[in-house]
Amino acid sequence: MTEHRSPDARFRTSLLEENDGPAINPTDNRTMGEIIAARFSRRGFLTGSLAVAAIAATVSPLALVAADDARAAEGSAFKFDELEAGIDDKHHVAPGYDADVLLRWGDPMFADSPDFDPTKQSAEAQARQFGYNNDYVGYIPIDGSAEHGLLVVNHEYTNPHLMFPGIVKIVEKDGKKEPELAPLSKEQVDIEMAAHGGTIVEIRKDGGKWQVVRDGKLNRRITSNTEMALSGPVAGHDRVKTNADPSGTKVFGTVNNCAGGVTPWGTYVMAEENIHGYFSGELPEGHKEAANYKRLGIPEGAYEWGAHYDRFNLAKEPNEPNRFGWIVEVDVNDPNSVPRKRTAMGRFKHEGAESIVAKDGRVVFYLGDDERFDYVYKFVTKGTFNANDHAANKDLLDDGTLHVAKFAEDGTVEWLPIVFGQGPLTAENGFASQADVLIETRRAADLLGATKMDRPEDIQPNGVNGKVYVMLTNNSKRKADQVDAANPRANNAFGHIIEIAEADGDFTASKGKWEVLLKCGDPSVADVGATFSTATTANGWFGMPDNCAVDSAGRLWVATDGQGPKATGRTDGLWAVDTEGAARATSKLFFRVPIGAEMCGPLFAPDDQTAFVAVQHPGDGGEDWDGFGRPSYYEDPSTRWPDFKADMPVRPAVVAITKQGGGKIAV
Repeated sequence: MTEHRSPDARFRTSLLEENDGPAINPTDNRTMGEIIAARFSRRGFLTGSLAVAAIAATVSPLALVAADDARAAEGSAFKFDELEAGIDDKHHVAPGYDADVLLRWGDPMFADSPDFDPTKQSAEAQARQFGYNNDYVGYIPIDGSAEHGLLVVNHEYTNPHLMFPGIVKIVEKDGKKEPELAPLSKEQVDIEMAAHGGTIVEIRKDGGKWQVVRDGKLNRRITSNTEMALSGPVAGHDRVKTNADPSGTKVFGTVNNCAGGVTPWGTYVMAEENIHGYFSGELPEGHKEAANYKRLGIPEGAYEWGAHYDRFNLAKEPNEPNRFGWIVEVDVNDPNSVPRKRTAMGRFKHEGAESIVAKDGRVVFYLGDDERFDYVYKFVTKGTFNANDHAANKDLLDDGTLHVAKFAEDGTVEWLPIVFGQGPLTAENGFASQADVLIETRRAADLLGATKMDRPEDIQPNGVNGKVYVMLTNNSKRKADQVDAANPRANNAFGHIIEIAEADGDFTASKGKWEVLLKCGDPSVADVGATFSTATTANGWFGMPDNCAVDSAGRLWVATDGQGPKATGRTDGLWAVDTEGAARATSKLFFRVPIGAEMCGPLFAPDDQTAFVAVQHPGDGGEDWDGFGRPSYYEDPSTRWPDFKADMPVRPAVVAITKQGGGKIAV
């Protein structure tokens, strides 16, 4: 029987992004909330019920200093007039800055690309145009220039109700008007598949404004049908062999590319996140992958691809999901290169892959598994980075050690190696090789006793101050008896940020120390327990930290996902967050998105004179906004951003932010 997404589910971005279903981590591993609670009990900070209140009040000692220090605002590393928080159908940026739309869904990418016509879409056209729902944004300089380079952009997923005309009907159910979405045709599925993946496009700054170089020789679209290679320990393993690929080495496409990274050697890495939604059908009775797939929520069936393509139907290709959930590396200098899925970096719902070169030349990648009660990872290459020989770095990601984090209540963190034959990762527990361990990374981390976190998303190493910042978006499923040191709040609706200091400033270290930098949410509501400094204004606080960036000065910028009329009374946006000195834990609003959108990116050009941000799924919502108050869909969207034309749908887009008159951002 053909499975379709339910009409209601297909209108919710939370379907794949927030994973607000039952928790799928079956272990009794300690949660971060339990650890934080125990940590403060051990310190004798307070006891009993007062300890819970104290933990809700603050965690970071420096945040306490900032909260009582009237000089916090003056000590901020960010110099700009703060934007006012709010909700409407437009984007807004701090006074004195321009926010120019650079790339929109459907924009031509090549000299021969057709112009965007939303009423005459085709897979062939979409494969030559900018994709949908831009997420990660990276910049790779051309000849070292901060004003001429390649912009690399992930396209995470599609919103068919906002993409395609004529597929939504509004029906009345129980006295309430609700949208119904018709099943997609094969042609529409093909367009969705072409709108996924990534974009590599040449851009140039001219007269202070960025422009797309449409005939750039390195321009490229990567889609769900692009040929890719499996490399590393899993390549050729029986568990990744299919009818279409009996070798177990060739995969077509990449999906749900959320955050990502640019390597020190100038390649583009794409993180495959919520892969579960693309698979439907049922495994054959008693199939050996059943437990593996259950741990990842497969099949979820949010997309209808399995109705048209066997490889997304578990009944026909039961091994196909093992070929997704990896980090994909792309050589941007060769538009004909075959992207490689680097299996040594593990298989889970990857949120990002930000990296830094350690003291000894090895490269460390920090990786979040974006699910409630899942884990924080890092991958350390075996080989060292050679800045003078690009070819020498070609396969660094095929050999190294993946680690998972275990946070202790004494403020230390241990990085546990995920290596076959070590500890519980043995044949007795069902692992026959390192390939098995990597295919089932989550189960391996379960057995190692990793700390269950509140949706680990972007993780950003900071080369200036030597710290690492972990974005934990939220966890509404965490109960009061599950709080711990690194996840200190039950029903954590607003998320928090953890700061890690690796031992001796060495990013390859097996141990380090950690602190909660911020607990997010409205600090004026005592029960929320937010820990922003008192210098943070009513516009400056935020919830749901998701993506982040560290600029060349070492300053932290945080983008959010999930704010809105009900949650916070404001749209998502980009906040500047102080991490040092008296201003620590002070936050200021710099940019905000239109109704229904999520703030992705962000990225700073090497000279800090441009901030690139990705506005994802604008218009996806509006029922709870007084300015709209009904379901949003193609013919009747809650915003027509960024074109605001009656014949154009709402379109995800990348925005370039620059200071009026030039100069560095927030200086």
